[in-house]
Amino acid sequence: MEPRDLRVSDAEREHVGELLQRAVGQGMLSLGEFTERMDTVLAAKTRGDLNQVLVDLPGIQIRPEFQDQNLPGMSQPHYPAPSATGYPVPSAAGYPTPSAGAYLATGQGAPLVIKGRVSGIERKGRWHVPPAIVLDTVASSVTLDFTEAVMQTQVVRIDVSDYLSSVNIVLPAEATADVNGVENVASSVTSKVRGGAPYGPLHVVVTGKVRGGSFNVTHPLSTRLRKFFNGS
Repeated sequence: MEPRDLRVSDAEREHVGELLQRAVGQGMLSLGEFTERMDTVLAAKTRGDLNQVLVDLPGIQIRPEFQDQNLPGMSQPHYPAPSATGYPVPSAAGYPTPSAGAYLATGQGAPLVIKGRVSGIERKGRWHVPPAIVLDTVASSVTLDFTEAVMQTQVVRIDVSDYLSSVNIVLPAEATADVNGVENVASSVTSKVRGGAPYGPLHVVVTGKVRGGSFNVTHPLSTRLRKFFNGS
């Protein structure tokens, strides 16, 4: 069997998505081209399918653990070693890809890992929230509603690694948030809640990277309407 006809794994698809994101950052691809190629990546079944989105991108290199897989059209690797989640560590951004081990090492305990690929994800009602959440999504619709959630700590950290998703974080009226640690690539990251130091019942700190999608932190509609009519 030819190498191009071999089946690909989710790890290979995710890695090629990372390569396309790098191409956008270097000005080789527009956002529209990135979106089209990511559609191809998500539907890819063979290495030949993956290669077609990379073959015209000079200097795009494969990570070491994929070197022996002989994807045609790729140059020699020099990527750093992968993180525990299977992604390369984005040293330029200063935010390592989150892993469960990192939280255990700091005494926070294992995080809640929420992973989605072209899917709808919702957490609402009285769901239990640990001190840390890892959000790993591709082309998904995500809503995390904290208004009735059962919290273990006042401060919750969300580490996000996302491609092409719409993520909405809904916080209680007195909650605060810090999204300054989010790197956005051809995407939007907005917060409509108060920032600064935690003073209320919940403070959410968001870090990581959003690529070609949207990440919004807001209050419930009822809270926003009440503030509007009260003039606050």
